[in-house]
Amino acid sequence: MNRTDGIRIAVLDDYQGVAAELADWGSLGAGVAVDFFREPVPRAQAAARLAPYSVLCLMRERMPLDAALIADLPALRLVVFTGGRNPSVDVAALTARGITVCNTRNGEGGIATAELTIALMLACARNLPREFANMAGGRWQESVGEGLEGRTLGLLGLGRIGARVAAVGRALGMRPVAWSPNLTAERAEAGGAALVTREALFSESDVVSLHMVLAPSTRGIVGVAEIARMRPGAILINTSRGPLVDEAALVAALSQGRIRAGLDVFDREPLPADHPLRGLPNAVLTPHLGYVTQSTFRMFYEDTVEAIAAWRRGAPVRVVTP
Repeated sequence: MNRTDGIRIAVLDDYQGVAAELADWGSLGAGVAVDFFREPVPRAQAAARLAPYSVLCLMRERMPLDAALIADLPALRLVVFTGGRNPSVDVAALTARGITVCNTRNGEGGIATAELTIALMLACARNLPREFANMAGGRWQESVGEGLEGRTLGLLGLGRIGARVAAVGRALGMRPVAWSPNLTAERAEAGGAALVTREALFSESDVVSLHMVLAPSTRGIVGVAEIARMRPGAILINTSRGPLVDEAALVAALSQGRIRAGLDVFDREPLPADHPLRGLPNAVLTPHLGYVTQSTFRMFYEDTVEAIAAWRRGAPVRVVTP
């Protein structure tokens, strides 16, 4: 594209290479250049590689944008991130520099994440990854799975996603129970679960599923003590945020064969190729796919283009403030 007016846009962490086709970037007009980055930009290279860009388009929390990096991007004038909130972006530092920050709508991410939660639960209970590999390798059945009917489903957090998981759990014949710091018996009942203590949730549940926002108060909320309380063979599902769980304690419990886990989120993403979780047969791993659907991504990128166009007209939309 022509670069004459100096507007250069970087679309970061386009892992699947679909951003260009899911929105009409050409509608931004001649003189606007858009570059799509499929590979993550290492933090050590970020300042040099992103310095020429006026606009950064971020996919959720894949690329942290802290005050130090912001200070090294003199050309930056607009940041658009997908979804409603992004704790990895220092909005206060951007605003102090006079840089506009906009977001997009959430799409069907909540629904899709609940669906993936159930998929991971079933994959763990029925040993599906192992049996997929058996079939691909010419072998036949080698494991004995477990049904979920009559089992207890423990929900750590009973917001929009947790309540949806509870509903599907009930449809499978499970008994949903829930705990979170401010959850009441009445709100738990409205969300389709019975309120229990934090200790009981871990000791009584056959499946524990995490549905909490990551904050200083929730970081490591599932630690050594909580994992130790889980029943032998119980399943831990995390489709929320990796740092909610003490990763070292989880790896230790999985290595000992005490529990099983279905994980979509990790302390470090992308998960390093040599990470110990990758080699554990009782861990079902997916690469943070909870919100990754065609419908959601189309909304994300269409909203991103809309936000850039509105900003260029001097009437920005969905502005995020500190």
